[in-house]
This record gives sequence, structure tokens and C-alpha cells, in this order.
Amino acid sequence: MRPGRKLKIGVMGSASGPQTEDRIARKKAKQLGMEIAKRGHIFINGACPGLPNDALLAAKAAGGLTLGISPAFSQYEHVNEYLSPADHDIIIFTGMGFMERDIINIRSSDAIIIIGGGIGTLNELTIAYEEGRPCGIVTNSGGISNSVPFVIEGLCKRKVPPNMVFDDDPKKLLMKIERIVEQYPLPIHEDGRVKDEKKGRG
Repeated sequence: MRPGRKLKIGVMGSASGPQTEDRIARKKAKQLGMEIAKRGHIFINGACPGLPNDALLAAKAAGGLTLGISPAFSQYEHVNEYLSPADHDIIIFTGMGFMERDIINIRSSDAIIIIGGGIGTLNELTIAYEEGRPCGIVTNSGGISNSVPFVIEGLCKRKVPPNMVFDDDPKKLLMKIERIVEQYPLPIHEDGRVKDEKKGRG
């Protein structure tokens, strides 16, 4: 990675359910948030509770800049109707609900990292996959974390892309993320499957 470049790392995963109470998953989430901050990157999540919030609090404690992409229209709705934390340095209130918020969250990130995860996280994974976004999976963190290759290859009959990496150590995973962000630039079109030609781009 180029010296001095700050990546925007989106952390997505279990906001509710049994994974949010799993001691190992919570420990990994905190390690992830801390490591993002220590490496000088910008932390992004969906301004939600659960494992992404554990990561957020650790990133803040380590001095990182944190950004939340909320599904709510306002802070009042965010806190009182979505029952979500408001501890970020910056929160963007999209007013778009969960599904559309997910798209904004992913497109605001240079790479996403999934920890734990259920149906909502699976939606985020498929958006990132289709749009060619670099992805890191914290394995052995519960939820879908160990099933991603099976979902992509076994069920969907697609291929795990080269810009998707796996590790159960958050520090090692971030090192892999930094490498693939440099190796696999984002597509310049909305549809990540479009193969861009250098010709004509000046």
C-alpha cells in the first residue's frame, strides 16, 4: 500500500442474534476495530449495534476516525426507532432504510470486512461481490463467516474472486486487505462485472 494512504474500511456483521453474545466473536471484533485505527485507516460501519459496534468502540479507543452510515432520517429516529448507538465521530443519516443504506455503506468503503453475520450481512456480501469490492472475511467468528466459499461456489456456482481474502486473525486479515486493494483496483462502472479497457481512458 502507498505510504500515507488512508483506506476506508467498512465493517459489517451481526448486529443482533447469538453471535453478538459470543465471547470469541466479540474479541475478534474489538481486535479488528483497534487494528483498523492503529494502521491509520478510516473506520466505517452501518451505525448499528452488535459486532460492528464492538469494533467501532475499539477503533475510537485506539484514536481512529469513525463514520457511521445510518438507515435513519435523523438522529432521533436513529436512536429511538432504530435503537442504534450514536458513538461515531460522524454519522450520515441516509433516511433510506436498511437495504439502500447497505449500498451506500459498501460504496463508501475501499474494502469491506465481514465478521459473524446473518441475512443482512449476506445481503451486504452479495452487493460487494457483484460490484467488485475487495472483501475480507473474519473466519471462525460465527454466522456466515465460515460458509462464504460454500455460498458462492457450492450454492451459486460462481467463483471466490481474487480480491476476497480470509483469515481468523484480524491483524493478518487487514494486511491481506491492504494488498488486494492495491492489486485489484475498483471497477469504474457501477456493474463490477464490467471489464474496463485502458484504451480511451487517457
